[in-house]
Amino acid sequence: MISDRMKDAINSQIQAELYSSYLYLSMAAHFESENLKGFAHWMHKQADEERGHAMKFFHYLVERGGKVELKAIEAPKTSWSSPEEVFEEVLGHERKVTSLINRLYELALEEKDYPSQIMLQWFISEQVEEEASAEEVLARLRMLKGGLQGLLMLDRELAQR
Repeated sequence: MISDRMKDAINSQIQAELYSSYLYLSMAAHFESENLKGFAHWMHKQADEERGHAMKFFHYLVERGGKVELKAIEAPKTSWSSPEEVFEEVLGHERKVTSLINRLYELALEEKDYPSQIMLQWFISEQVEEEASAEEVLARLRMLKGGLQGLLMLDRELAQR
C-alpha cells in the first residue's frame, strides 16, 4: 500500500503531466494556425507522450492500492510571437517538470518507498531526454536568426518525428 503523502504527490504529478499534454496540444494548435505543420506534428507527438506519462503514474498508483483523484487542469497559453518563444517555453516547462519529478523522488527516499524510487528512475532518465530534445530545437531556431528558408527546412525535419 502506498502512503497518503506519496499518493497525493503522484496525483499532483498526474495533473502536471496532463497539463503538459494540454500545453503541447495548445502549441500544436498555434503552429497549425501558422501553417508550420512539422512543428505542429512535433507538438502533437509531445502532447501524446505527456499523456502517456500521466497514464504511467495513473496505473502505478492503482497498482499500489492508491486512489487516483483527477484535478482540474489550468487553461494553457494559446499564442506565441515566434517558434523560438514557443521552444523557450517548452524548455522552461520541461525543467519545471524535472524539478517536480526530483521532488517526488526525494519524497520516495524520505518515505523509504522503494517501489516508487524504482519507478521514478524511468522518469528521471526521460526528463534528461525531454530537456535535451527541447534544447536542440531551440538552439537550431536561434541559429536561424529568423531566416524563413531555414525555418521551413526545420519544419520539414520536425515533421519526421
